[in-house]
Amino acid sequence: MPQTIFTSNSTVQTKIKPAANPGIVRVYIALMKPKIIFLLLITTWGAMLVAGEGKVGFVTFLWTTLGGILASGGANAINHYLDRDIDELMYRTKRRPIPAGWVKSSHAIAFGVVLNILAFLVFATQINLLSAWLALLGAIYYVFIYTIWLKRRTHHNVTIGGVAGAIPALVGWAAVTGSLSLTAWLLFLIVFLWTPPHTWALTLVVKRDYARVDVPMLPVSVGEEEARRQIWIYSWVFYLSTLAPTALRSMGWVYFIVAMITGVFFLRGAYRVYRDGQKKDAFSLYKFSLLHLALLFAAMVVDTVMVAQYPWMIW
Repeated sequence: MPQTIFTSNSTVQTKIKPAANPGIVRVYIALMKPKIIFLLLITTWGAMLVAGEGKVGFVTFLWTTLGGILASGGANAINHYLDRDIDELMYRTKRRPIPAGWVKSSHAIAFGVVLNILAFLVFATQINLLSAWLALLGAIYYVFIYTIWLKRRTHHNVTIGGVAGAIPALVGWAAVTGSLSLTAWLLFLIVFLWTPPHTWALTLVVKRDYARVDVPMLPVSVGEEEARRQIWIYSWVFYLSTLAPTALRSMGWVYFIVAMITGVFFLRGAYRVYRDGQKKDAFSLYKFSLLHLALLFAAMVVDTVMVAQYPWMIW
């Protein structure tokens, strides 16, 4: 349990008892950030099933999943190493493996590099070179462009850095087809535009943590009022992007109806954040955005399978 202590200048601080080491296996799994991996796999799997019209070979599915876990897990482990100095100062990250003292920082970065090498080899030997290079590009972008270059320099870190999170959709598509089509890029665009309102909603909740370490996330850099306005604007841009696949005849009416309905709920949540500025509304939007993205990709798969059987369903 946290202990409250009083200093000589009457300020109150909270001292967190160090957590017990969960064990070597769990520590290295934590370095990979499994929750983020699962989110990225949803877009990878969805893109694969759309590209294959609902039919993807088990071997291809298995190797692509393994490669995706290795690539994203490796990039996340390197991120742990690069952010170790601020992680130990932020309340929500101080129990990550490195600041908690469960693993040496040199071991974490070595682990991340090895995972990315293995990911490239898996994709290159078991799938195809295009998917291998895309997976490597995603890891490099996340590490060098987002974490090293953008994150601590500009509030545009999320808008530009969102490319890294959208690349797994391209990886999934390339794994099945060996190429990239207009539909693949539309999936990429949807994830890319989903990232800012999703991330900013969370940063509104944990703004103090980022302010403590001078990371210029949008609410810290421009203020909460402007951040809420940007969430509202980007939510509309994202919503319109989700309708583009049907407008461009890449998806049919099943997907269109799901995108319309779920998008309305997303916009309603974004408007509440914009209007009221309550942290509970921001956190609700953040949580719904996770479900929203999953529902969109599930609808894409269902729609693609149905259109393959009934071509008249394409507008």
